[in-house]
Amino acid sequence: MADLTNSLFFEGPVVLPTGGPLYLQLKRWIEDAINKGAISPGDALPSERDLALKVDVSRVTVRKAVLQLVQDGVLVQRHGSGTFVAPQPQRVEQSLSQLTSFTEDMARRGMAVRSEWLDRGLYLPSPEETVILGLSPGEHVSRIARLRLTGDTPLAIERASLSARVLPDPAVVSDSLYKLLERSGNRPIRAIQRIRAANLGADDADLLQVAPGSASLNIERTSYLASGRVIEFTRSIYRGDTYDFVAELRIGDTPSTGASKP
Repeated sequence: MADLTNSLFFEGPVVLPTGGPLYLQLKRWIEDAINKGAISPGDALPSERDLALKVDVSRVTVRKAVLQLVQDGVLVQRHGSGTFVAPQPQRVEQSLSQLTSFTEDMARRGMAVRSEWLDRGLYLPSPEETVILGLSPGEHVSRIARLRLTGDTPLAIERASLSARVLPDPAVVSDSLYKLLERSGNRPIRAIQRIRAANLGADDADLLQVAPGSASLNIERTSYLASGRVIEFTRSIYRGDTYDFVAELRIGDTPSTGASKP
């Protein structure tokens, strides 16, 4: 762990980027220093008082800048120890052009994954589940919820719903749900996904080990069998600092240039 007291912050006058409130200028300056490698993960920042004196701003300004960076997951505060540059987790790219399970996707990258179960059980369906899964009156829904991790780093929270006719005992799911569905002839062949940006609430942030309000990618996926019947409805929450979703785009059909003249 580097001591920044006599390095980056004290090598010379600090020139903040222009534009916006002072605390945002200071926030961008610290972010730039981290992105350029001038400050490394695990490095301790100077005290609030020392940083305020060096940058010639108020301690309130420093406090607001640091708080924003903590909320963004760039910095971490340890009670009684100070403020540190947060560890930078390995980023993962996931293609949006292939329908794969989380386990399969990570295995292709040579990454070992594990799950911590949050819930497995049979429930009365919500109105949304009833409509999406096409359930009949009196049918139950199988719900499985788990935290997906690589090593000790949590990457995502997955909450899946299926008809109890398809999955009568949620406890039989061990690693890959899709492998289990494949054995019963119910593996989906296509899906529609909706992705939106969101800020994490306190409970989900705690599971993903980031600050409340941190950025996340929320995905709703509805998966279909070849017959067109919906087989799975899943809501997933991915850490914004670990995941990149990648899609290949192709130009659409272009008008023919060989048409004969009138």
